[in-house]
Amino acid sequence: MKIAKNALEAIGNTSMVQLNKVVPPDHARVLVTLEWENPTGSMKDRMAQAMIEEAEKDGRLNVGGTVVEYSGGSTGTSLALICAIKGYRLRIVSSDEFSRDKRDHMRALGAEVRIVPSRGRGITKELVEEMIETARKLSDEPGTYWTDQLSNSDHISGYFSLGEEIWEQTGGQIDAFVHVVGSAASLIGTSRVLREHNPKIRIVAVEPDESPVLSEGKSGSHGIGGIGMGFVPPLWDRSVADEIVRIPTTEAKEMTRRLAREEGLCAGTSSGANVAAAIRVAKNLGPDATVVTLLVDSGLKYLSTDLYKSS
Repeated sequence: MKIAKNALEAIGNTSMVQLNKVVPPDHARVLVTLEWENPTGSMKDRMAQAMIEEAEKDGRLNVGGTVVEYSGGSTGTSLALICAIKGYRLRIVSSDEFSRDKRDHMRALGAEVRIVPSRGRGITKELVEEMIETARKLSDEPGTYWTDQLSNSDHISGYFSLGEEIWEQTGGQIDAFVHVVGSAASLIGTSRVLREHNPKIRIVAVEPDESPVLSEGKSGSHGIGGIGMGFVPPLWDRSVADEIVRIPTTEAKEMTRRLAREEGLCAGTSSGANVAAAIRVAKNLGPDATVVTLLVDSGLKYLSTDLYKSS
């Protein structure tokens, strides 16, 4: 193994693991990538690196500049890693609705964090829009680059490597890829590469059952951090997904706890949603197929929340 020159070179090349106990008999094989092996414990390291480096290339971000973003935590933490290494000031707009562990992690990496209070509303369209507007105002300051993750197509390319890794790790034996939709970039970027290898791979998008914006155009409050913005993300392309699966918050949390207790895999709530949806797909495809999904981030980011406190 080579020695990385810095943490940026440690991004990617994450492990893949087969699930055994949570997947019922007569289902397809379900494989998960351990994206918490990235330096900040999240797949978002891939996209943060892509957004910053693309902005450096075309002059949107210059030496000594400031980066601004809105984030529930994982994107902000990943940007904090990149900015710390590259020497940029980072200002993150977040909310008390998201994990305190994530906010503390961002601050530990040098980010300045501004909190938009949720007032007990849960993750809603209104909360996300207030966070976005706050970031927009901060971006008006001179020398500031707003990464604007929901509208920035730069970070789609950050997931091309993930698609290649999945293809190589499975030896091309993959029938379906299942993944939650936040900005939609990770689903689009990964799927694009997989379908270049095999156009027949089934792509399944996952959204909160309480906020089925993609499938029914209805917005609601839910508790799965990092996904379900309450509106259709600007990058979303309906033609990418063959199917959209809705997972309730309670089911996502229970599956997340089961992954920890039964598989030894301590992940976040969106990972539980991914696995719950993958098992539904695995049931339909049958025992001769292979389904791949992602464990998006580490459960260590959620220890202060009810996800593990109540387990």
